[in-house]
Amino acid sequence: DILVDGKLCDCDIVVNCKVGDPIPLEVKLTNWSKHSVGPFALTVTPYQDYQNGVHNYELQDVITFVGSNTFYIDSVKPTKDSVYFGSLLFLYTGDFYLNIKFHEDNCSRELPLSWFCLPSVHIRAVEPL
Repeated sequence: DILVDGKLCDCDIVVNCKVGDPIPLEVKLTNWSKHSVGPFALTVTPYQDYQNGVHNYELQDVITFVGSNTFYIDSVKPTKDSVYFGSLLFLYTGDFYLNIKFHEDNCSRELPLSWFCLPSVHIRAVEPL
């Protein structure tokens, strides 16, 4: 599950947030396999979708992370949850998306396939009132 500003995200939901306010980001992973998985890293990368097949990932002057955009995870035990917290800070208005990728440190351990089907996260940064 992915929550932005406390709201569960799925492909049909746009989360509105205010420019200049830190926005909490929560990623919850559940390991339904019979084996522990890890170590691995989870990286969150914001981008803009221009709706013509072009994605802009050069947003370092538009969005910043409070802390790091990469979470390092030792392991997630079978049938257990692991939750990771971060914060985003939008400096300008616009529609943005989050790309979440996993990076395994050890090729012999496979991550659950469901983790590669995380919902698309669509965030609309608006001017504060």
